[in-house]
Amino acid sequence: MHIIQIDKLALNHGGRVIFSALDWSIGDHARMGLIGPNGAGKSSLLKAITGEISPFAGTVTRMRGVTIGYLPQEVTLPPNMTLIDAASALPPALVEVETQLRQIETQLADPTVYSNPVALSRALDRQERALTSYAELGGPAHASRVRSTLAALGFSDADYDLPTETLSGGQKKLVAITCLMLQAPDVLLLDEPDNHLDLEAKQMLEVVIRSYAGTVIVVSHDRYLLDGVAQSIVELADGKLTIYKGNYTAYVNEREVQRLRQQQTYIAQQKEIQRIEAAITRFEYWARVTEDERHIKQARSRRKMLDKMEANGEIIEKVTERRKMSLQLAGWRGSTKVIEAKALAMAFGDDLLFDNLNFLVQHGERVGLCGPNGAGKSVLFKLILGEYEPFEGSVRVGPSVRVGYYSQEHQTLRDWMHRTPIERIRDLTPIGEGEAVAFLGKFLFSYVQTRQPIATLSGGEQSRLQLACLMLQKPNLLLLDEPTNNLDIASCEVLENALDSFEGTVLTISHDRYFLDQVVDRVLGLDGGVLRTYEGGYTDYVTARDAQSLNPPLKHSRA
Repeated sequence: MHIIQIDKLALNHGGRVIFSALDWSIGDHARMGLIGPNGAGKSSLLKAITGEISPFAGTVTRMRGVTIGYLPQEVTLPPNMTLIDAASALPPALVEVETQLRQIETQLADPTVYSNPVALSRALDRQERALTSYAELGGPAHASRVRSTLAALGFSDADYDLPTETLSGGQKKLVAITCLMLQAPDVLLLDEPDNHLDLEAKQMLEVVIRSYAGTVIVVSHDRYLLDGVAQSIVELADGKLTIYKGNYTAYVNEREVQRLRQQQTYIAQQKEIQRIEAAITRFEYWARVTEDERHIKQARSRRKMLDKMEANGEIIEKVTERRKMSLQLAGWRGSTKVIEAKALAMAFGDDLLFDNLNFLVQHGERVGLCGPNGAGKSVLFKLILGEYEPFEGSVRVGPSVRVGYYSQEHQTLRDWMHRTPIERIRDLTPIGEGEAVAFLGKFLFSYVQTRQPIATLSGGEQSRLQLACLMLQKPNLLLLDEPTNNLDIASCEVLENALDSFEGTVLTISHDRYFLDQVVDRVLGLDGGVLRTYEGGYTDYVTARDAQSLNPPLKHSRA
């Protein structure tokens, strides 16, 4: 049963057509992953479904009574509130019933009502109906449901009194998701709900999405999340929607099969078209030589055949690769000991973040730094970069090491926000303006974007610019802090391939489980102030960590 129907939908932004003539039928209890390159219009499509933006053409039709809940990419919570207060905000339906109950209570306190048997009876009847609605909407259990939902998403009682202003981006998203879950809309539209979440929170989010009673549409670049929750993948690219049954892995396989079939059909059809055009040429030649009307009719007949194929949309398109950024990280041989920490401790005031950390990263290693948000991973990066002085101990970078740093919040671009990408590139390498434009074009920047202030670029575009800068800096140690957060899947794959051939060392903070499994061969797990080493990628790390939690050693030793 289709509960939302999209017909011939067209959207444009700033005069640019995002997509047109889009059709999509959304079924009840569906689990869909909506994917596509940055700028394809995924967020705009969700906003069109909610009614937040109006289409240029076409319609979005909901079945009568269908409710929609929407989680935007960037969540804002009310200030001057605690986490529990923000999460406890009543759904609109409950707010309406509570308002009715307060109005009825005011009426019952009015002497002209309680002294009039007829008016009093009517007011009591209204109160009884409102109380029934309040119970049906879960009003009496609302507070307990808030706490159970927060617990399911990884919050503890100690988090309840945190001011909303101090919450991380990931925590704000989880609070907003809690509110949506309690509203229980028929359709949940989640725009990158996993962004800024740590690994534990992503696993909990998967469980919550899978158990949701209604329809869920998730925009995400996390390939493991899409594998875990999606029953179908909806790809929005080049202004078209294509639907694939199954999760992300099934989509990748089916898309490749379809592309191979399309290419084979294209080649066969082109051969047939060439045969028909050759026949037309022959008949037209004989018509000129013999002046035989029969040859003219045969040429016209075959020309009509080709025109009809084109008019009916029967011409198979050639399979073309979508443009991807061109990233090459060369690297070079340097010190064998790239990073070495001894008895490292860091504190802010009386707050000891971690203590007695010891680790060594050697040339050529691919190391993932994992742990919950707030464990100190980014602080450890700043210690390695020399931006912080350690409380105790030392952390040293090898003498023949050149560090390239990718910052999660684009801090490496902070001083360039009011200047252009061209200026940033030319500051790193002595090239002309035209060469800079051509170089930026390899990272998918348009001519106009190369001349706009960096501050006007999207998160994904700033991420690609950071990678372009790393390529020019030619480091042999890459410190990558959440490098895939704002990248689309195609760009993530390019980064993974570039790191695979990189002649240097990689230390990356990431909550992208697929990326970790593809890139790293060792994981440093930082949790509770303790650092432990796990061989292998993300899957190996989780398996070993969970085994440790089930069978803790009699005596803990610090790595």
